[in-house]
Amino acid sequence: MNRRTWHVRANAVVIAWLAAAAVAAVVHRWLPESAWLLTHLMLLGAVTSAILIWSSHFADTLLGRPAPGGQPFMVARLAAHTVGALGVVAGMTTGNDAVLTAGAALVALVALVHGGVILRQRRGALMARFGKLSLFYVLAVAFLAAGAGLGVLLARTTTDADVQAQLYVAHVTTMLLGFVGLTVLGTLVVLWPTMLRTKMVPGAPLAAGRALWVLVAGVLVVDAAALTGLRPLAVAGAVVYLAGIALVVRPMVTIARTKAPASFASLSAAAAVAWFAFCVAALGVVVATAATWPAAVDGLGVLVAPFAAGFAGQVLLGALSYLAPVMLGGGPSVVRAVNEEMDRAAVARVVTLNLCLVLFVLPLPSLVRVTTSMLGLAVMVAFLVLLARAGLARRRAIRRRDDDLVTGDLRVGAPPVRRRLGGAWGVGAVALAVVLGVAGDPAAAGLGASSASADVAATGETTTVQVQVEGMRFTPDVIEVPAGNELIIELTNTGTDVHDLVLETGASTGRLSVGGTATVEVGVIGRDLEGWCSVAGHRQMGMTLDIVAVGAAPVASGDDGGTSTGDHAAAGHGAPSGTGTPATDLLDLQADPGEDFEAHDAALPPAPDATVHQVTFTVTEVQAEVAPGVAQERWTFNGTAPGPTLRGKVGDRFEITLVNDGTIGHSIDFHAGALAPDGPMRTIAAGESLTYNFTATRSGIWMYHCSTMPMSMHIANGMFGAVIIDPPNLTEVDREYVLVQSEAYLGEVGGPADAAKIAAETPDLVLFNGYANQYDHDRLPARVGESVRVWVLDAGPSRGSAFHVVGGQFDTVYTEGAYTVGGPQDVGGDPTGGAQVLPLVAAQGGFVEMTFPEAGNYPFVSHAMVDAERGAHGFFEVTD
Repeated sequence: MNRRTWHVRANAVVIAWLAAAAVAAVVHRWLPESAWLLTHLMLLGAVTSAILIWSSHFADTLLGRPAPGGQPFMVARLAAHTVGALGVVAGMTTGNDAVLTAGAALVALVALVHGGVILRQRRGALMARFGKLSLFYVLAVAFLAAGAGLGVLLARTTTDADVQAQLYVAHVTTMLLGFVGLTVLGTLVVLWPTMLRTKMVPGAPLAAGRALWVLVAGVLVVDAAALTGLRPLAVAGAVVYLAGIALVVRPMVTIARTKAPASFASLSAAAAVAWFAFCVAALGVVVATAATWPAAVDGLGVLVAPFAAGFAGQVLLGALSYLAPVMLGGGPSVVRAVNEEMDRAAVARVVTLNLCLVLFVLPLPSLVRVTTSMLGLAVMVAFLVLLARAGLARRRAIRRRDDDLVTGDLRVGAPPVRRRLGGAWGVGAVALAVVLGVAGDPAAAGLGASSASADVAATGETTTVQVQVEGMRFTPDVIEVPAGNELIIELTNTGTDVHDLVLETGASTGRLSVGGTATVEVGVIGRDLEGWCSVAGHRQMGMTLDIVAVGAAPVASGDDGGTSTGDHAAAGHGAPSGTGTPATDLLDLQADPGEDFEAHDAALPPAPDATVHQVTFTVTEVQAEVAPGVAQERWTFNGTAPGPTLRGKVGDRFEITLVNDGTIGHSIDFHAGALAPDGPMRTIAAGESLTYNFTATRSGIWMYHCSTMPMSMHIANGMFGAVIIDPPNLTEVDREYVLVQSEAYLGEVGGPADAAKIAAETPDLVLFNGYANQYDHDRLPARVGESVRVWVLDAGPSRGSAFHVVGGQFDTVYTEGAYTVGGPQDVGGDPTGGAQVLPLVAAQGGFVEMTFPEAGNYPFVSHAMVDAERGAHGFFEVTD
């Protein structure tokens, strides 16, 4: 196979991974483990594949001899790595530990074999002055193998939050600083001057050889900090690693002073190294200063984009842009045509991407981060478009080439003759993205806000107050400020969930993860102000802050000194995704849901034969109807409310992976398991996941739900479901159904539940399986003489249920783990005994059995009749 064909085919794997990452970024809302998946498609998929390909290429060049096994063996290693990486992705997204472990083992094996090939290649090599640089690749893939092992431990470890956090830090350090970092820095020693088409600085290889061991030491120190639990040691490791970076970068800076980078490849490489140094320093500081290991992981969340896109992604795209001519070949004229395409709008693309990354890590309004991140993604995807254009340009250039053209030496990386789009275009594009984000949510950016001064004369003095979070309270929750003083609030989220502080003036900290800190410059205080946490339900639980202007003139009734009102602020922030229209205005329980309506499937399949149940629950925020034409924002497990019904037998083990793909903290509590709640029931931030394992030891229908405070808000918004553990000797019946009753407290159209209604226990709807009267429209079938079992769970959050079938009688009743009528033991001993209702309080469950005597339509209701009239109503359609 000639070199061009080999490179095109091998790098097609890299391009495929990049394309998959781009697709995942666009549709991440609907993907399981989306944050993890996007990162690993880029790093484990695209970046690692490219490293395997090009480290082999550069090792051949540095050592002056081909690798043992040549191209066929390299193809085998690349194929094996691809299979292993796909296994890791499949195992993680499906919750299959065996597949994940096998995939990671294959990735580690390929890494060790790849390193062994380069070591064998070094034997007998001439070992010119660049030969020692091949050790960068050997040690890098050793770190890859170690990082794969740490990744498996991280995915399969216990629910101990500290252990998971320590493994996470060690995994990230080993993979990014050890594997990717060593590879990139070792390659740039020779690639950087080649990109700039100039000579290498004398002594650069020697400096790199010294830097290698400094870099390795830095990685090992940070890993030691993570694995021993000594957080302060992390900053020492980061400092050592930065010293190694400095040794490598110093010759690069010297070269750049004589010939400044101008191509997309060289500008991208320079920016990538800058991001890398920033990330290493930030990693050390965040880990060393965090209050706990889980807090350290939360703090590192902001570095995911800079590490993955700013460093690894950017250096990959830059290198491939420079090396594209190697893949495509064709002679000088063809190389120029390819380079012109790969360098199209080079400065604008680099400026745009890096400005987007800077804005992404800043505490900006959510919509601004969305618009800028999508612009940055578009810039990265542009590489794929330009690569396709380069292929077409190559074909056109070959057709134009004269037959007697003499092909010269291949010289890659020549800058284009001209670049039409400079840095100003990039700045303009980012500015437009910011404007669009602000226009979409001006309140979050503080626009249109009222004044805090009320025209009081400024004193020139500043009052600074530190505010913390304790449970669901700000501490202090009252701030007294002399009228005329300027107020600065420094908020630290010392709680266990995501919080923010929003003032009625519109000033806001933005959402803060656990351990996060933000400063609000309120301005000159001339009147009393109110503040609150805008996370749904938190204000109603008491997360309010009063600012008292001491010595201010009284404010006349109806004059708040500004343009916004407290009521408006409460509506806007209590339900940030609503339309402003009360959902009750649209409520009509007699309305037809439409021809396309499909009810929640109430039919209950039998318990599976498996004794181990592995399930992934992904938290998502969706728009869903709860009655005809009435949409609400529902917080769901796997996209439905109620969530999936699980079923098993006594002794079965349930292994649940909870993935939080929402925007605030969530958790899960399975009543079917008995265990300490500290670890598995903890709240996890958006983008995080946890494992919740339990063994079912008692039978019944058990509730599961989000236990994050305010719990009533999370349950009322749809975060509940049922686990059915069959009692021993459960008799077979002809049909089984499951109904989960819950309440809906309608807020604005498209918004979450109304926290005030929840607190007042005034539901607008009572639902079976999440939708009012749905089984009036899509009735549950049965036949005369069939035995029918109906499992019922009252999920609340507050009201009880009195399940009743009009025209039917229950011959068997099972409540909270015991038969009260009938059953295998014929409880009561009276074969004529029966029951008319299954009474349940919130979180209780049971089942009833009956046989319908004749054909007809049998209503089932909660016999608390006001609830039946609120939507807890349906029909059995019984036929002969």
